[in-house]
Amino acid sequence: MNFITPDTLYLCVDQGGHASRAIVFNHEGEMVSSAYCDVSTHHPAEYFVEHNPDEVIASIKNSIEQVLEKLGDKKNHIVTAGLATQRSNIVCWNKKTGEALSPIISWQDRRNHKWLEQFEDKNEYIHKRTGLFLSPHYGASKLRWCLDNIPEVQAALENNTLAFGPMSSFISYHLTKEKFLLADPVNASRTQLWNLKTHSWDNELLELFNIPLDALPFCVPSIHVYGTMELAELNIPLRLVTGDQSAAMYAYGQLQPDTAYINTGTGAFLSRSSGPLALYSRRLLTSLIFRDSELKGGSQNHFVLEGTVNGAGSALEWLNNQYPDTNLFKQLPGWFDEVETPPLFLNAVSGLAAPFWLPGFESKFDRDANVKEKSVAIIESIIFLLRTCLDEMCKLHSPPEQIQVTGGLASYDELNQRLADISGLPVYRPTECEATARGTAYLLADHPAHWPEQDAGTWFEPVDNSELQNRYDIWMTLMTEEMRR
Repeated sequence: MNFITPDTLYLCVDQGGHASRAIVFNHEGEMVSSAYCDVSTHHPAEYFVEHNPDEVIASIKNSIEQVLEKLGDKKNHIVTAGLATQRSNIVCWNKKTGEALSPIISWQDRRNHKWLEQFEDKNEYIHKRTGLFLSPHYGASKLRWCLDNIPEVQAALENNTLAFGPMSSFISYHLTKEKFLLADPVNASRTQLWNLKTHSWDNELLELFNIPLDALPFCVPSIHVYGTMELAELNIPLRLVTGDQSAAMYAYGQLQPDTAYINTGTGAFLSRSSGPLALYSRRLLTSLIFRDSELKGGSQNHFVLEGTVNGAGSALEWLNNQYPDTNLFKQLPGWFDEVETPPLFLNAVSGLAAPFWLPGFESKFDRDANVKEKSVAIIESIIFLLRTCLDEMCKLHSPPEQIQVTGGLASYDELNQRLADISGLPVYRPTECEATARGTAYLLADHPAHWPEQDAGTWFEPVDNSELQNRYDIWMTLMTEEMRR
């Protein structure tokens, strides 16, 4: 690690579903400069969700160029860089030329769910080895689909020029001059092919899904020499690669044992730290969020129990597409006051995840309603799904004393208040809710003891809300009835 000075800067790249961001922080956790570039999402068929690989790489490079230009001479104080990406996205490419051989297949994509059904009797076996449940959201079925359906991928496999795996590996390959083929543990673990205990690809799972080991990147820790980024006459070492949700948990320093963390974006993710111990729940994920080098002393691994809600921002976007003339994202705060009794929404947008795990479940409202009522119903469905995950978490983990919320949907006061009411816990929203890049900077800075918020955030204290509780009870009954059909 470079010597730290008051001028030390960290370059953090956050590649998300809608945009690529480059944000620079100093060693005090202050944002110094930022830039972003939009990224498009494509839905070429039912269950298909894709990004263009060339567009994604170009968007990252564009955002980095912008932020370095804004910094001027200060850019010379950047000592290292980190990359955080969507965890379950995969892509195939030519390991000699770098040419993409497939689209980036999003974590939301479920195109191969039917193929995956043949392994349902292996669910518990897979969970124990990977921390994940059998699901088309994770990488294994997507990689198998590429092998079975894309001639360029098949040809590259035969010619020994195929590389595939986490999108993060593809991005780090293209950002660095050395062109290493490396996989960080967080993103590798979301392929459903990575073993939580051995910290490497699982040969038995590779055989089960018929995935060739030779095409996968080499597994390394989160902090590693991923290569050198040559930018604006600078040579910046890429020292950290991780997942967006994992980085977000570190936005305000070391994880607190009494806090449940929720980060909202395209999905909503509820996590609770279990430190170096991997806890296993029947209906929640066991997720590795950071792995340090084994050359360092002490514990190298940090685990969480995780509940995933796939239909958060994506559910609102799904509704907005049905009402294209209504910008519901801007109007939603006012609609909370106007809608007293919203309908109930059985939310399976992008697939029903924790704690139910039913990818074929169909979304539906319990009655006809207008766009205002439906929007509020979607927000409540997100809260209800998070509540079910929290209840499941408390069966294995001591109840938390508070919830911290970050991400785009955390800007809605009423979402936070209803979350507090339905959980019975105070909810804290930091002033800066874009947590992924800030958490990346914290990890790059080697977990500094002093990593404060610059301004105090907002607390939402729980109040008695019997009507909301009643809607939750009815919603849970409807969900249970639908699952039995």
